[in-house]
Amino acid sequence: MNTTESIKEEQSFSMPRIGDKAPEFTAVTTQGNINYPSDYKEKWSILFSHPADFTPVCTSEFITFAHLEEKFNKANCSLIGLSIDGLYSHIAWLRTIKDKIEFNGMKNIEVKFPLIEDISMNVAKKYGMIQPGESKTQAVRAVFFVDPKETVRAIIYYPLSLGRNFDELYRALIAMQTADKFNVATPADWNPGDDVIVSPAGSCGVAEERMSSTEGLDCKDWFFCTKKLDKNLVLNEILEK
Repeated sequence: MNTTESIKEEQSFSMPRIGDKAPEFTAVTTQGNINYPSDYKEKWSILFSHPADFTPVCTSEFITFAHLEEKFNKANCSLIGLSIDGLYSHIAWLRTIKDKIEFNGMKNIEVKFPLIEDISMNVAKKYGMIQPGESKTQAVRAVFFVDPKETVRAIIYYPLSLGRNFDELYRALIAMQTADKFNVATPADWNPGDDVIVSPAGSCGVAEERMSSTEGLDCKDWFFCTKKLDKNLVLNEILEK
């Protein structure tokens, strides 16, 4: 492959980065046409891809996501799926899921969020969902968290063989909203009700003040200070009533 071909291939499989504006597109979906991300202003959204319709791992994921959709909606977050299959394949697959498939005790599940038709791979390529080393014809299991300002806030990628952890997707969503709302950071394995991290001190004076403060901070050292953040306060601020 010559240099020009290498550049073209790299550009074809580029992807947005955290902090970038989510790439815009118009698409046909199982719920009608959408303009993304403009149709989702003032909301969070999760745009996720799957390799193909009528595959078992994808089926388990769609059942789980559809089962949890209301939970995500209460956190002001919409779900949008994508694969490079066609609209009629999508419709047939989703009908089969509802009529025939049971997974982890979930059955008769209707997928109500939009599933994008992307036969041209235009959207998949804009978001780097086609990973040539994994497959040149199927989208990997990509997850993009986009905030109400249409900014990409988090990206998670899984190989074709690995189903996603939906508890983690929800935890990440709530953690990012908590960080925005309360101007904090969240430590490893954080869940609502756990202590949060206060931003590191920006000067020697502030660092010394923090170490001697008794006002709600637990400082192990000048750079590592945590504080309590009530679970009910977090959820009341974030979740729709």
